[in-house]
Formats: sequence, C-alpha cells, structure tokens
Amino acid sequence: MRHLLRLSDLTLPDLRELLALAEAYRTGAGPRFEGCAVLFFPPTSLRTRVAFELGAARMGLRPVTFPPETLDKPEALTDVAGYLAQWADVLVVRHKDIVVLEGLAAAEALPVVNAMTDVNHPCEVLSDLFALSATSDPVTLRYLFVGADGNIARAWSEAASAFGLDLVQCCPEGLAAPDVAWVDDLVEAVSQADVIVTDAPGVHQDALAPYRITADVLRHAPPDARFAPCPPFVRGREVAADALLHPAFVGYGFKAALLPVQQAVMVLLIGAG
Repeated sequence: MRHLLRLSDLTLPDLRELLALAEAYRTGAGPRFEGCAVLFFPPTSLRTRVAFELGAARMGLRPVTFPPETLDKPEALTDVAGYLAQWADVLVVRHKDIVVLEGLAAAEALPVVNAMTDVNHPCEVLSDLFALSATSDPVTLRYLFVGADGNIARAWSEAASAFGLDLVQCCPEGLAAPDVAWVDDLVEAVSQADVIVTDAPGVHQDALAPYRITADVLRHAPPDARFAPCPPFVRGREVAADALLHPAFVGYGFKAALLPVQQAVMVLLIGAG
C-alpha cells in the first residue's frame, strides 16, 4: 500500500515512472480502471479539483466528492478509511491539516493522495515538473522560489530533497523555509534561474513587496527561463501585470499538466495497493 502525502514519499525512479505515466495519459494511452475515487475538496477549489474529478472519470474511476469538513468528526479516521475501502479504490484529500491525511493512510485500507494541506502541495509541484519535461529534463534545471515559507515553498523543498533539484529561495531574511538555500538579491537570483516560481504572500505582503516579479525583473533572466507563478496569483501583489505579458510567462496551458499528472498519481498508487 502506497500513499502520496509528501514528495519525500517518492524517489527519483518514482518520478521518472510518474512522468512516463502522465505522458501516456496526456496522449490518451494511460491505463483504465473500473472503480471509484472518493475526493474531499472545499467548494473554493478550482484547478486541482477539476483535474482530479475529470481525470478520475476519464480513467474509469467514478468520482464521489465531499467537503473536507466531512472528516472533522469524532469517528476515527482509520474507521472512515476502512469503510470507504469497501467501495472506493483511492482517497484524494484536500484538508488544511496533514494529520488528517496521515490518519486515513494509517488504516492501510486504500491509497491516500494529498491534494493540498497547509504544509505542502505535492501535486502542484509534480504538475510543474511534468509540464517542464516537455522541453527539458526537469531534474537538470535550476529552480528559484520567490516568496515566504509556506505550503508551496515546502513542497518545492520536498521535491528538491527527493529528486536532487537545484533549488534556491529568494525572500527577506527570516522568511525562508527550513533546509532551502536562501538569497535576498532578487535580480541576481533571477539571472541564474531556469524556472521562477512564486506563491501568494499571505501575511507577509508588505515584506515581500520588493520581491514582486515584474517584466523588468524578468529581463535579467536567462533567455529560455520560464516564469510559473503558482495560481491563484494576483496582479500587483506577487506578480506585476506586465510580468504576465513577458515571454518567460508559461501561460495558462502550463497547468493543463495537472490532469495527466493526477491521473498518473492515482494509477501509481492503486497499482501498489
């Protein structure tokens, strides 16, 4: 039985297998199943939820979706998982507390996929790596995360540790994630990055204002650099409107990778169950 709670649950060979499976699904050649995927998503979720529900349906898994609050009751999570395993093949859970996901996984009743918590977001990073793999080996690229410690920063940190990625974080001193190389010179950092990622600033909006990605900042990036702000982004907050007009911006189609990647994650775990 395998789960995806953190990217540290994966190895580099796992990543290669997952990217190959995602490519198969992208071209319509991925494996199909007859079964059920039970999903827990808040009504505010957009991209990840659509990609999981549609992806499950296209691969033959009927999606059944509940709000995450369904899991916030006195019933033991191992019992929840044990009962759902009588009908479902995989659980996909977006919940702020990763302990809830760990409790479901502890039952060893069916695979559990982390669809975002307050401490990480594995599928978001895997999607970016797959999108990048269309033109480069993502393991060889230099990654720059611009923003404060948070679930996206920590997901990239997990990926760097699991897959050997070259990752640097740029932010004010004291706001970096643990165990990530840190710099505070944005222009210098951008000049040495192949991939530039941002996240919402949260409570650090004022402190991060000087680290906003603008077209002028991107002018210092290498010619083939890609700018992939993590949605939802806000113009004038972590990104300037002109940055989204710069050739480095990967565009909305970059996130199309969510669908085949999340299909690949589900089949990888179901096959191990």
